[in-house]
Amino acid sequence: MSGVEIAVELVALVVAVLLVTAAARKLDWSAPLCLIAVGVVASYVPGIPEYELDPEVVLLGLLPPLLYATAIRTSLIDFRRNRGPILLLSVGLVIFTTAAVGVVAWLVIPGLPLAAGLAIGAVVAPPDAVAATAVARKVGMPRKLTRLLEGESLFNDAAALVALRTAIAAIAGSVSLLQVGGDFLLAAGGGLVIGFAVGAIAAMIRTRLQDPVTDTALSLVVPFIAYIAAEAIHGSGVIAVVVAGLILGHKAPSMLSGRSRLASRLNWQTIQFLLENIVFLLIGLQVRRIMTEVGDSGLSALQLVVICLATLAATIVTRIIWMAGIGLARRMFRRHAWPWRYSAVIAWAGMRGVVTLAAAFVLPADTPQRAVLVLVAFVVVAGTLLLHGTTLPVLVRRLKLPPPDAGEDALQEAAVLHDMTRAAIDELEKIRTPEDPEDIVERLRSRLQHRSDSAWEELGRQSALTETPSDAYRRLRLKLLEVERAKFLEARDSGMADDDVLRRILERLDIEESMLDREEETVPDSDRELRTPAATAGSCKHLAKSWPEVQPDAPDVCAECVAHGTTWVHLRKCLKCGNVACCDSSPSKHATQHFHDTLHPVMRSQEPGETWRWCFVDKQLG
Repeated sequence: MSGVEIAVELVALVVAVLLVTAAARKLDWSAPLCLIAVGVVASYVPGIPEYELDPEVVLLGLLPPLLYATAIRTSLIDFRRNRGPILLLSVGLVIFTTAAVGVVAWLVIPGLPLAAGLAIGAVVAPPDAVAATAVARKVGMPRKLTRLLEGESLFNDAAALVALRTAIAAIAGSVSLLQVGGDFLLAAGGGLVIGFAVGAIAAMIRTRLQDPVTDTALSLVVPFIAYIAAEAIHGSGVIAVVVAGLILGHKAPSMLSGRSRLASRLNWQTIQFLLENIVFLLIGLQVRRIMTEVGDSGLSALQLVVICLATLAATIVTRIIWMAGIGLARRMFRRHAWPWRYSAVIAWAGMRGVVTLAAAFVLPADTPQRAVLVLVAFVVVAGTLLLHGTTLPVLVRRLKLPPPDAGEDALQEAAVLHDMTRAAIDELEKIRTPEDPEDIVERLRSRLQHRSDSAWEELGRQSALTETPSDAYRRLRLKLLEVERAKFLEARDSGMADDDVLRRILERLDIEESMLDREEETVPDSDRELRTPAATAGSCKHLAKSWPEVQPDAPDVCAECVAHGTTWVHLRKCLKCGNVACCDSSPSKHATQHFHDTLHPVMRSQEPGETWRWCFVDKQLG
């Protein structure tokens, strides 16, 4: 095949992915399932080239960057907090699925050795959390479940590939239990050591890099270095990549510049999107070749249907049994257990994907009934995507699981930004010198305060006020940027300035515009009460105090603003005396002034649907 043909095929794959994912998004369908379906149909169209999914390309070329892209976005803090449940899912469930599905395959496939059955069990054992988490975010699944599924997907591939390696060795000859344990410990230990080493060295180097291009280039090779180094010592390349990614993702805020973080984030999001979806399309394109090979197996169509359905059922049922067993065991031993609804969703979120089919192709050519095993893997991938992908949203809605609270998110964001703003303003007062112009200091102070105020303004979206001061600033500034960009284009077209100068100017405009854009509005749900987050409730002695209920002196107006003829944005009520005054986003800031005049420490939001409180003394949300 010539270089031009290869280039044309790659472009065709990318264009197909873009078209299918765009259509799936518009129709609100599962993109992975649509890509597989399109691939299946395309595989039978005359003239479509036969793409061969080389397992080495997937395991070495695609799996490391996909795992790394997920790991750098995973919170190491959350991972540590949930490490017990994650290990039960990513190691315990994989081993249980390997054994259970292996026995079922051994029983239903004529002439299949038990070792080969365990091999296909290991192949179908690891779920792919990509599709599950996509559904989770779309239907508003609780974040704890989403993080458990993401954490499971980071390490279950390692356990499954180690189990597959052991089963393949057993097909060739006898393998003792001691060897199995030794292989697993070597894989896990070697992967951890290499992952920590690569992560630490890469962090040390990237801390010293100032150029975003160089930093991004280095980040692109980190997963491959970790994977290859671990596999060279017979460790788990998957674990090495995940550990390195967790370390670098955790250290990114302190070791990278803002420009480097932005560049890395966008690049890895693009890489992950393309690789994930291209692989799903390639999975579908394998069907014609798989069916051709299965035709030589000597099994009837009915036998093949029974084999595929039995393996698919075993794959699904083992996950349900495992989750039910965990819930029962934790209750028997009186350990803290998540609600049964959480277990039900996790049990039904076992969609398989990229790793399952890639691992199937890893099976040696002389594996008994290899073509049938590959077909089984494909059916499990397609079947779980179809069954779980279409019914998981319905299950989540029927169980009425609480979605992430946008209002609580906005409240936490405002509290953190407030603390950051106060710290920055305090530091500004310390570092300023008599020579620093007062107007410059005031401009810095205003910009810091504006960022904090705009976050607080987001909390009162359900009030009658349709546009906050921050909204007005954003609307006006975007209009002005349009005018500035038009004048920039005139200067470019007339040759008024050098191209390098123009590029620097455009970069400044782009950065400012990106700061004004919001990816999504953090609007509190008007049907739900905006309460204080449980994590910060009672975080100081003033907030922990039980304040007696006092009637507001003016339920829906700021009396001071009315008296002086000014306006307000949101209202706050003093819990000690009931005084209602305007917030710090309002021009007069009467609530804060009331605290300075009376030293009454705690106020509560007086907006409809909001009960959160703020301590002026300790600067705490509670």
